[in-house]
Amino acid sequence: MKLKFFILLFSFTILLGSVRADEGMLIPLLIKAFESDMQARGMKLTADQIYSVNHASLKDAIFQFGGGCTAELVSSQGLLLTNHHCGYSQIQSHSSLEHDYLKNGFWAKEKKDELTNPGLTATRIVRIEDVTALILQNAQGKQDKSVIAANIATIVKTAIEGTHYEAEVKAFDYGNAYYLMVKEVFKDIRFVGTPPNSIGKFGGDTDNWVWPRHTGDFSVFRIYAGPDNKPATYSADNVPYTPIQYLNISFKDRKEGDFTMVYGFPGVTEQHVVSEYLKFIIEKERPARIAMRDESLAAIDEGMQSSDLIRIQYSAKQASIANAWKKWIGQVEGLQNLDGVAVKQREEAAYRKTAESNPEWKKYANALDSLNQYVKNNSEKEFRYAMGIEYFFYGPELFKMIKTSAELTKASSDKLSSEKQKLIASARSFFKNYNSAVDQSIFNALTLQYQRSEIASNKNWSMVNVSDLATNIYAKSIFTDSTRFFQFVNAFSKNSLKKLLKDPAYIFFNTYYPIFVQEVDKAYKLYQSKITPWMQLYVEGKYVMFPNEKHWPDANSTLRITYGQLEGSSPVDGMAYTEHTTLDGMIAKNSTGNPDFELLPRMFELASNKTYGPYAQDGELWVCFTGSNHTTGGNSGSPVLDEKGNLMGLNFDRSWESTMSDYLFDPNRCRNIVVDIRYVLWVMDIYAGATHLVNEMTLIKD
Repeated sequence: MKLKFFILLFSFTILLGSVRADEGMLIPLLIKAFESDMQARGMKLTADQIYSVNHASLKDAIFQFGGGCTAELVSSQGLLLTNHHCGYSQIQSHSSLEHDYLKNGFWAKEKKDELTNPGLTATRIVRIEDVTALILQNAQGKQDKSVIAANIATIVKTAIEGTHYEAEVKAFDYGNAYYLMVKEVFKDIRFVGTPPNSIGKFGGDTDNWVWPRHTGDFSVFRIYAGPDNKPATYSADNVPYTPIQYLNISFKDRKEGDFTMVYGFPGVTEQHVVSEYLKFIIEKERPARIAMRDESLAAIDEGMQSSDLIRIQYSAKQASIANAWKKWIGQVEGLQNLDGVAVKQREEAAYRKTAESNPEWKKYANALDSLNQYVKNNSEKEFRYAMGIEYFFYGPELFKMIKTSAELTKASSDKLSSEKQKLIASARSFFKNYNSAVDQSIFNALTLQYQRSEIASNKNWSMVNVSDLATNIYAKSIFTDSTRFFQFVNAFSKNSLKKLLKDPAYIFFNTYYPIFVQEVDKAYKLYQSKITPWMQLYVEGKYVMFPNEKHWPDANSTLRITYGQLEGSSPVDGMAYTEHTTLDGMIAKNSTGNPDFELLPRMFELASNKTYGPYAQDGELWVCFTGSNHTTGGNSGSPVLDEKGNLMGLNFDRSWESTMSDYLFDPNRCRNIVVDIRYVLWVMDIYAGATHLVNEMTLIKD
């Protein structure tokens, strides 16, 4: 893959000329600079059709889904597509033994059957504005936090005054630039449909982050609005949202080399980290976090295999923990195979040599050297923080209930009743998806690992007998049993604090969690505060000293565009990946007997008869394809668009060899994975009989 990039200057203004490049996540506001190159690669759109504030454009069909994924509108009635794994927590929350939507799928036959999802949002970007000059106005440099914060508050207030919009200012390139994002946030998002796990999660952990892939990773929601078509909280009077723009469906045949564009909200990339930090990630931080999740997943998997109830309770949790776990394994392997530390060191040598050639640039070399030395001497602070996050936030679930209960213990007499009701509502949701035996297994394993890591650097942590402690906590604590917990809350008064102070889980948590908050977290924030100014200067140096090289701002959950083509790859010697997979390959995987490749009888019936309807290409039903688009977490659910802006499929993953692209992008191996929209429609129409949803969409066959 070779993309031609125009150059973004330090302030993101554009130089004349262009260079060859292979990566990048582009700010839509600046897409005009890439228009001619995109058109030369086959695009039939104008930049104004992709991003415009003055009239409807593709951006108005792209939504941030729930804060962590991307979704797109595909009908005039607010129909929203995203990944199955993005909607998984909603699918799980609506599932029960009586209505096992995880196993069997769900399709609302009419709009009245669509299910509500309190707290779920879908956010449209109204406009993006470069406000760097305004943010730095009157500031004594880029580190003048008080002036910058005051300017941000003023700009946000002015941007939304008199509107129903929300807004935020985001820093780019460590505070070298700032952009204003004005948003429209919809708050009534209803669950419309999902395929069964045997389609939506086909391949499970075996295939996660792997190509070839055969996963129908999609789910369907609908945006509802008030009668005025503006965002509104749930009401029976709300109506389907009428969008400014929605995507048409690309129904034409695909071929290798077709233009592809991904439009979405990538989460985090860290392309600028220095060699010592990358070494820390590869050799220490990632392996330790992987080991923690090994233990959690072993406990959860054992529980899920033991009963259908636990399977339903822990499906979303297992998927969340396993996703990063497997990505990190591939990330470490990819960075090692690429010899990432050596790559960084070579880049740094060239950077340093250039900086030392000009007295005015010496500060950039100093920033680079300071970064490497500081990380080398102080990375233990980040390691302790990472381990604490794994333990207190992704470890034993009873910790969540203890933290949630904190407000009750601080409530005044006049607010006690309302706090009780809020806590009871939260606890009902918690215990619906909680199994104390599974949690005890997690507690046993992770407490052992965490205390070993802490003892090495914390004199306040003393070794405990984890087995005895766990037996006591899970047998007696109010936080590990719903009956004990609800009895305690219903009878709670100020005198109840004495009982709480004797609770073994409460004692343990409040002995060690404050150490994390008051010592570990503070040390980590101080560590980061020292790194940020050096990173800011180091990145500035890249723009100033190397103006003819490609530069793009790290992903930060803001709307971005990346373009490439539909293509396979040859990630290692002797291995060639084709660009697409078919239903035949799905059936072949099932024959291996691996439970991750389980299929329901309906799939065999349709496959054996080749009942593909109008969704096949040359007698094959495409399931997934790969593209050379630079993506990361947050791009899940992003639309993959053809040269005319029609929807080809939903981005949902990267290949195993691509997982290191958050740090280093290799054009020879990095590929994004997409579920073909024709397969999505085949599942809705032929497999599930939800033809009414397909009929809402506009299919484009040329």
